[in-house]
Amino acid sequence: MAIIQTDHYEINVDESYDRINDFIDKLEPSKIFVIVDNNTETHCLPLLKEKLHLDFISIRIPPGEKYKTINTCQALWQALIENHCDRNCLVINLGGGVIGDMGGFVAGTYMRGINFIQVPTTLLSQVDASVGGKLGVDHMGYKNMIGMFSNPSYVWIHTPFLETLHEREVLSGFAEVIKHALISSKRMWDRIKVNGIGLSEEDWTQVVSQSVKIKQNVVSEDPKEKGIRKILNFGHTVGHAIESYFLKTNNPLRHGEAVAKGMIAEAFLAFKTKRITIIEMEEINSLLESIYDLPAIPKEDTEKIIALMSMDKKNKGGDIRFSLLNGIGSCDYDVSVEMDIIRQSLSF
Repeated sequence: MAIIQTDHYEINVDESYDRINDFIDKLEPSKIFVIVDNNTETHCLPLLKEKLHLDFISIRIPPGEKYKTINTCQALWQALIENHCDRNCLVINLGGGVIGDMGGFVAGTYMRGINFIQVPTTLLSQVDASVGGKLGVDHMGYKNMIGMFSNPSYVWIHTPFLETLHEREVLSGFAEVIKHALISSKRMWDRIKVNGIGLSEEDWTQVVSQSVKIKQNVVSEDPKEKGIRKILNFGHTVGHAIESYFLKTNNPLRHGEAVAKGMIAEAFLAFKTKRITIIEMEEINSLLESIYDLPAIPKEDTEKIIALMSMDKKNKGGDIRFSLLNGIGSCDYDVSVEMDIIRQSLSF
């Protein structure tokens, strides 16, 4: 159990339910709205109803990345208007990264911003999306193309929600845990390398807390992603492009699966630019390939992936920029790599 205090809000990992109730009491919201999808309405909303002692109105959206769009935002804004949501209302986002990103974006733009609480229910959202205030939606097939920075009022992370997930969802989130270890904690990496994903319930609380602390420490140094925060994008320049590519196929990948594939490619880039050794690269590949069963990218579609990478928000002056490991436990950012090596990484 842990309470992580940031400059702007508190992150509560498996602490007493009284803390979130006390926080909401102090806000004195005129109404509370809970955004859910079909899955969290069934599996998670009953627990929230049991633990919150205040009434709320739930708004359901369809599940999945393909609904993370402005069209869904418009439906949410309309629902808030129809239910007479004013500037003193509170939005609680109960779900994974899609609901957290999009629900936060909706709350942050409604009437120029109302309070919102993140209650992440997937491992991916608990260790990544719920922390740091990055909000947004996909547009025209590009990941998180429209968005903003806006901090939640509170984050409540409850690891028993993980018991409602299919194994594939847990594995997807675990990719971000691996990423945090690789960029910031060799000690955590060594533990993951030995134990893999075989964790007890108590271990999950510790792993989530440690992973959240790594991300929050980076975010606190660079809230608007002008410098060091970019290291959190290790695996994501390639990963987001792969995710967008497979989203248009009959075999869409989970975010963490695409990031795992991205980390393999970007570990290759780190090796080719002499930032990690071949032994370190092989350690990373070995672990990721033992956990994830990932489809190959058809060689003829390499240029499609590169075209998607060219739209990455970290790029400068037409160069594709990467965050690459500088030894395990450390990471450089804004690294430009020759196009030929980028192509090799996708084949690799």
